Amino acid sequence: MSDRCLQVPALQGHHVRLEPLAQAHAEGLRLAVADGELHRLWYTSAPAPDAVEAYLQAALHATSDGQAQAFAVRSMASGAIVGTTRYCHADAVNRRLEIGYTWYAASAQRTGVNTESKYLLLRHAFEQLDCIAVEFRTHWLNQRSRAAIARLGARQDGILRNHSRLPDGSLRDTVVFSIIASEWPAVKQHLQFIQEQR
Repeated sequence: MSDRCLQVPALQGHHVRLEPLAQAHAEGLRLAVADGELHRLWYTSAPAPDAVEAYLQAALHATSDGQAQAFAVRSMASGAIVGTTRYCHADAVNRRLEIGYTWYAASAQRTGVNTESKYLLLRHAFEQLDCIAVEFRTHWLNQRSRAAIARLGARQDGILRNHSRLPDGSLRDTVVFSIIASEWPAVKQHLQFIQEQR
């Protein structure tokens, strides 16, 4: 894993294509975030439709600084952008990174989009970037997200209490999960099996 590890090309599966986030994805992201009014879920990082441009610029800035690699998630069936996800908090010295900032249009949730997206990101992290650990973090109160992360095969490492301040001023307790390199072969087999059932 090098200091420039986050220059990742598009990653494609059967159901989704993860495209490096670009300005051209703005309208697709606006439509995706409006599907289900995701921004109204106070514990998520999804922007309001009129804040997508600022969200996109912040993601592109983090990518250009080498801190992250953001992706637009495109449905292979419809061709539409259905959400976004990213590598973030990369630590090249310790060969670790986090997968986060993930949200999907309501119509794409519980369809296999998340499972395949995470599979593609995890496979690239462990098999191309030679990571020794990949983290996931979510709000303690986001039960759906916590369950989805656990279904991937990640294990809960702990809870960071009063970890960060949300835009409304409230404090977030953050649940930290991870998958380590020695677990990847079994997790990979598990995720491939889940995808074959769809």
